[in-house]
Amino acid sequence: MRAIRAVSPECVTGEAPQEPDLSPEDAAAFRRGVREFNEGLFFECHDTLEELWTGLRGPSRDFFQGLIQVAVAFHHLSNLNAGGAASMMERALGRFRAYPPRYFGFDLDGQRSLLRAWQERLRAPGWDEAPSDRPRWEFAAV
Repeated sequence: MRAIRAVSPECVTGEAPQEPDLSPEDAAAFRRGVREFNEGLFFECHDTLEELWTGLRGPSRDFFQGLIQVAVAFHHLSNLNAGGAASMMERALGRFRAYPPRYFGFDLDGQRSLLRAWQERLRAPGWDEAPSDRPRWEFAAV
């Protein structure tokens, strides 16, 4: 299996990546993905955001891929796949590394903390239940 390493946008410019300017259609798709995530429809959120992500270019691309990985992580978690969830959380944290504490109207530092807390929970002995405390996303920008 080949490891995939993302080149962070920060490595190219030395600055935080520019925030995206979504078209009205893309913004609507993004809002739909956020709504799906908040309703616990993690697989659907993944599909919605991935469709948006495939058309994106530029420095915000890794941010959206990180969001997709978070959705996949919680999909794994809802299916009691702790290993898959932990792996996706780690990958999302890697994607988010180049971005500032708040990006695209989103508390990215809070998301990082949440993912790390979940990783700790998954490492605890006897973890074997789907989360009852689903995370929520709130974006001020869209």
